[in-house]
Amino acid sequence: MATLSDSEHHANLDGQADGVTPTAPNATPPVPDHPAVADTQDQTLQTSGPVGTDERIQQIEALRVHLAREGLYRPATDETPASHNDATLLRFLRARSYDLDKAATHFARTEAWRKQHDVDALFNTFDDVDALESSRRFYPRWTGRRDKHGLPLYVYRLASLDNALRRELDAVPPEKRYQRIVVLYECMIRFVLPLCDYIPHDPPTLPISSVTTIIDLGDVSLRDMWSLRSHHQQASTMATANYPETLHTIAIVNSPSFFPTVWNWIKGWFDEGTRRKIHILGKDPGETLRELIDEEDLPESYGGKLKWVFEDEPCLDNAIQKAIGEMPKGPITFIDGSVIRP
Repeated sequence: MATLSDSEHHANLDGQADGVTPTAPNATPPVPDHPAVADTQDQTLQTSGPVGTDERIQQIEALRVHLAREGLYRPATDETPASHNDATLLRFLRARSYDLDKAATHFARTEAWRKQHDVDALFNTFDDVDALESSRRFYPRWTGRRDKHGLPLYVYRLASLDNALRRELDAVPPEKRYQRIVVLYECMIRFVLPLCDYIPHDPPTLPISSVTTIIDLGDVSLRDMWSLRSHHQQASTMATANYPETLHTIAIVNSPSFFPTVWNWIKGWFDEGTRRKIHILGKDPGETLRELIDEEDLPESYGGKLKWVFEDEPCLDNAIQKAIGEMPKGPITFIDGSVIRP
């Protein structure tokens, strides 16, 4: 099995020193030894625990009771589903290391944010489908495939955000840009995650509530990274604050020699738990990524056999095609095997 060793220029960034000195051009930054990404994900899956375990059931029920008492959770009735599913509650527990009070406080802050921005109404009434689909070019995109545990595989290739696209992004008023980011996150948690949870996966008792992401830094200059910093910060901080534990494994590939400098800029955008999930895989990530993702589901650019590039629409695997046919556009949800439009 491939490992994230110094000799292969792979790393987890959590242990990296604040002042790492860039290496020679085209070299990967020096980083500490770390286990394989696949091993790390397996450990995360095991320590987080599936919803079906007795301990997790008790913790979720305790949070449910606490939130209901505060008016933040509505139980299911014969006519309506519960206001939040178990996978959502589990995400907040994971984000706060299963500390009930801290998880409830985080949940309450997120609910206040959702109310402030009227997120449900925004999603249900967002009718500019073309604008939403166009916005997908600026953020991590779903490949239409899943990793070996059934988690959706996203890719973000920064070099695809060329000067023309950056000008287009800058031309969007800040409020509209913010709204589009929100709707894209909602599409992930309302459609992609429940769809992948519906498809058989291993282990079957584990709810699919997070994604695996490849971030490709190939052909990106320091100037490019600097010009996009506010764009990335807005999306990253929103995810950490309001969509906790939706990022599972983050593999950074084709990292340039100046990446330690960039990391010093951006590491404050993420909480400690998210930083532990970020791994540098250097210029030839295929061997390591294939431990995590079947080669038919891994894009060719990263050592797999999937003919897919960042600019493409999702290339749905057979099981997902069987469930939904073709990939729908616009704000959509997936509930109990059905694609539903607001």
